[in-house]
Amino acid sequence: MSNNFSDLSVVVVTYKTNLNILEKCLSSIDPSVKIIIVENSSKFINEDQISNKYKNVSIFCSGENIGYGGGNNYGLQKVDTKYALILNPDIICEKNYFQNLKNYLNDELDFSIIGSQYIDNELYAPAGFFDSDLSLKDAEYIQNLNLSKVDWVVGCSMLLNLKKFKSKFIFDENFFLFFEEFDLCKFLKKNGENVYSSSKLIVNHFGFKSSTDFTNENDLIKLRNWHYMWSYFYYHKKNEGYFKALKVSFGKLIRSFLKFIFFTLIFNKKKRTNYFYRFLGLLNSMMGKKSLFRINN
Repeated sequence: MSNNFSDLSVVVVTYKTNLNILEKCLSSIDPSVKIIIVENSSKFINEDQISNKYKNVSIFCSGENIGYGGGNNYGLQKVDTKYALILNPDIICEKNYFQNLKNYLNDELDFSIIGSQYIDNELYAPAGFFDSDLSLKDAEYIQNLNLSKVDWVVGCSMLLNLKKFKSKFIFDENFFLFFEEFDLCKFLKKNGENVYSSSKLIVNHFGFKSSTDFTNENDLIKLRNWHYMWSYFYYHKKNEGYFKALKVSFGKLIRSFLKFIFFTLIFNKKKRTNYFYRFLGLLNSMMGKKSLFRINN
């Protein structure tokens, strides 16, 4: 087991992230750990403030918004350590997070990914199984390491064992937003690799605070709904085939269209936008179009 963090780098992908949010994240990282920030645009506007305050940070700009997967792939090319921790900028690591993480920087531990868990109960589970009848409580538990063997973990905070990957282009960049980590974990499971969730790696996740580049809530609704449905279909098509993807998605397409009509008729603008962009994202994915929808402010 490593006595220091020389084998670890943290990758944080930002996109015009609020400075206060980002600083909370960076301040929760052990100062002896190397941090790589990837700004998914052509200019990181807070470079001076961050560079002056955090001496363990290196900053790179991707040049354009290439999404979660693309941004993390870009950052991983800059990593020269055995392990990389993917960390969203709206994450705060709990006090003992990095001391507990040291237990996993171990050549004898056979894992590809170790995911974190939330400080409190949230709407979404931090880990689980592709079999919907199973939950985290059904997982095989390694008592001395506080690890649960699972099929998938959420991508907001996960430790990657880079020795287990043939390339540092780990994520499928066809995804722009949503389902990237599920797709990665699906690939690992198919290849007999180990994915764990640690009850000792605890984070506070603010959720959808990684970017401030929206003029109003309506823009965020459009982006999230379009890409969630695009990625939903693409994920199933890639892993289960087009016709299986169509089978699980066609009902969602019809319901989204009917709800769009209904909420148009009753003048509910927010829900109308919600279901219209769900419909558009799913339709575009079914037609084989790329995930190119962006908000232009």
